[in-house]
Amino acid sequence: MHGTPGAAGVLDPLFPRLGNGGYDVRHYDLALDWAPARSGERAEQPLRGTARITSRATQNLSAFNLDLKGLEVSSVTVDGRPARYGQAGTELTVRPEEELDKGATFRTTVAYAGRPGPLEDADGSEEGWLTGKAGTVALGEPSGAMTWFPGNHHPLDKATYTLRATVPEGQRAVSGGEPETLKPKPRADGRTTWTWNSRRPMASFLTTLAIGRYELSTGRASSELPLVNAVAPGEDAEVLERLPEVLDWSVERFGAYPFDSYGALVLDPGTAGYALETQTRPVYPGAPGVGLVVHETAHQWFGNSVTPRTWQDIWLSEGFATYAEWLWEEDHDGPTAQSTFDRLYATSEDADLWAFPPADPPGPDDLFSDPVYQRGAMTLHQVRRLLGEDRFARLLTGWPKKYAYGNARTADFTAYAESLAPDTATREALTRTWAAWLRAEGKPDSARPGR
Repeated sequence: MHGTPGAAGVLDPLFPRLGNGGYDVRHYDLALDWAPARSGERAEQPLRGTARITSRATQNLSAFNLDLKGLEVSSVTVDGRPARYGQAGTELTVRPEEELDKGATFRTTVAYAGRPGPLEDADGSEEGWLTGKAGTVALGEPSGAMTWFPGNHHPLDKATYTLRATVPEGQRAVSGGEPETLKPKPRADGRTTWTWNSRRPMASFLTTLAIGRYELSTGRASSELPLVNAVAPGEDAEVLERLPEVLDWSVERFGAYPFDSYGALVLDPGTAGYALETQTRPVYPGAPGVGLVVHETAHQWFGNSVTPRTWQDIWLSEGFATYAEWLWEEDHDGPTAQSTFDRLYATSEDADLWAFPPADPPGPDDLFSDPVYQRGAMTLHQVRRLLGEDRFARLLTGWPKKYAYGNARTADFTAYAESLAPDTATREALTRTWAAWLRAEGKPDSARPGR
């Protein structure tokens, strides 16, 4: 005996129990069967799934954990051999028949079933498995992916995905990545299996699955990038015709698009109360405005390709996506980013905007608050003023390129921005800006950067 159990959590500053230690997931192969009951009936286990998870041990392992909530496991194997397991709360603990050596690649297969449902966040919003008029949708930020498949559900462990969903006759299953076909052949019983492949690394909170009578459409961006949209019946999503335009503008601002397809998933209003940057196919709670499309498109670079290392670093995702909206308005005859900054800075000292510094949200209920989005964007504007237009443009393309498909923390960003400074005085001004705008409590004393 030489192995030890992997940690049941990665000690994230805001979600210490989320994720697991001791291994790194390389690929998820998910086979799901969705069979809800007919009207007036109740299906006790409408979701049945088999998760085949390919991982690499990062230590000598005697046991390891997977995150899973509300679903019952019926069997677990590791490399084809039955493994002991136990479930407690959101933890599925697996004990392989033989210990795993550090560096070994192994496959865990979990068979499970149950009735997935929503998960209420600290701020009162719902994620997880949600139901609307058009059907169901799975949303995962920050931890809702555990409601429909077992995994290492912290942003630090990104993986590729294959998802196969078998659904009732007449319904469609839409996910991120690329479909094997958008016209799968029905089985003899009328049910249909839809297969989607995500070949680029993805954090599990960016996965999604929508099942229902969504209307599918396809197209091409000017770069010939495939576009796949799914829209709930009756939703006027004419704005999606501007996806190629938004994507072209984003590429010009942020560099090459990091994935192999793009599109949108438009829900019927009431299914979810927010949009989400699910990788390659953002989810919208009804037909979006162009500003929201710009925001979620920017996330494909900032948040999806470059993912925050911890949830405390979420401003690196939301601050950039918010600043992208400012830049879009500036480039399309709207208010300048400076005027937007000035308007926000003019708010009173007791405004929500100044409740906490963006790089230090106090708790899980603060993840999606004004300081993260707006003060985060204001910080980026200060960096722009210090670096100048040319160097800031290099930052917008160089930052997502340097950390493409990986994770980054606030210290990585500040070091990168300082590396672009033309002189010592600018670097020192940036250091003062980090202190005032990213770390200090309350409203910064001056609207001028580095003061």
